[in-house]
Amino acid sequence: MKVYFYTLGCKVNQYESQEMSELFEKSGHTIIYNIESADIAVVNSCTVTAESVRKTRQTIRRFKKKNPRCIIVLTGCASQAEKQIIESLPEVDVFLGNRSNIQIVAAVEKHINEQTQINMHLEHETGDPFIGTGITRFDGHTRAFLKIQDGCDRFCSYCLIPMARGRSRSKSLELIDIELCALAKNGYKEIVFVGINLSDYGKNTPYSLPDALKLAEKYDTIERVRLGSLEPDHITDKMIKELKAVTKLCPQFHISVQSGCNNVLKKMNRHYTAEEYKALTVKLRETFPDATITTDVLVGFPCETEEDFETTVNFVKDIKFEKVHVFPYSVRKGTVAAKMEQHTNSLKEKRAADLIEITNKIRAEYLKAQTGKTVEALFETERDGFYEGYTKNYTPVRVYTDENLHGKVLNVTITQSKDDYCIGKLN
Repeated sequence: MKVYFYTLGCKVNQYESQEMSELFEKSGHTIIYNIESADIAVVNSCTVTAESVRKTRQTIRRFKKKNPRCIIVLTGCASQAEKQIIESLPEVDVFLGNRSNIQIVAAVEKHINEQTQINMHLEHETGDPFIGTGITRFDGHTRAFLKIQDGCDRFCSYCLIPMARGRSRSKSLELIDIELCALAKNGYKEIVFVGINLSDYGKNTPYSLPDALKLAEKYDTIERVRLGSLEPDHITDKMIKELKAVTKLCPQFHISVQSGCNNVLKKMNRHYTAEEYKALTVKLRETFPDATITTDVLVGFPCETEEDFETTVNFVKDIKFEKVHVFPYSVRKGTVAAKMEQHTNSLKEKRAADLIEITNKIRAEYLKAQTGKTVEALFETERDGFYEGYTKNYTPVRVYTDENLHGKVLNVTITQSKDDYCIGKLN
């Protein structure tokens, strides 16, 4: 049968869609890239915001309308954390969740045999092991994502992810090495290590995040390793020293701050202060030459006053993040923050728009400062006569060329900058 995947959300979801697609292939099915021809459509959902859940519902209904005969499978975080979604989507033939998605092939076969809706949703439990079958490639990507951690013990007051993903747990070094070996054999030059709370990797084990990264050092094909999103209070001086020793590590650190105001951070149940976060950025920039620090900021949180918001604005200006993802706060039922008095959507959207305008200017200044530098870029995407690649610190660089640069790591001299990327010439 022909299987189509549609993935919402984070890099972990993208990894898991690849993992499930390889399970289908091992059972004799074929992966395709259009819904109209599919016999099975898998929607891997996200629950970070209300909008992502709305998109999940909308996507499923659109797919069923386009292809009524198609078997619809729903898995992912929305399916796991929001049980009411099962009753609200009669179009879905098979319900799974993050804890049971490795059973996806068996669940679909059960639906075909019994011709009834199948619900194989399993609740997370304390002490759950790390579950997964691993991947050998990453379709459609030049860089391969490698999931090494799952779950979260943080319980931030605005977030449903601990309910969607369970408690923190880590993949063994042995299994990571097996996947790295397969990805190296398939020619991937950059591996992005990802997790739900990646910097918690190795909790309650003898190993740590740098131990996982070091496994890539022995594979000549793999030239770079990169980190997914990190939590600031997990990045200790010891970890920084050990990361520095990973010769292939790209000096780009995406460290979620969420707010630059201590009052808001406390209400969010974040485990650091703005001052501690700033001190961390100073250490990283001193330790890693040309390091970039990117972040997420959540505005319009229930207790955030106008003064609090201005404190965050000034914090962002002070740190000079190389890139900021700004999100208006989204109410998630079942969280502590959902019970607080809420701001209006218009206020949240205005604060988000104001901060985005500021952070875009900071980014443009950073990109302009790259002019004249010679950098190494891994080229990925070709369109309209140019190839776009990313430097080690994740600066996007475009080169106009007739050559096929896909998957090549080449030196480029940056000649000019635009609002969100640089232009360069090959050396």
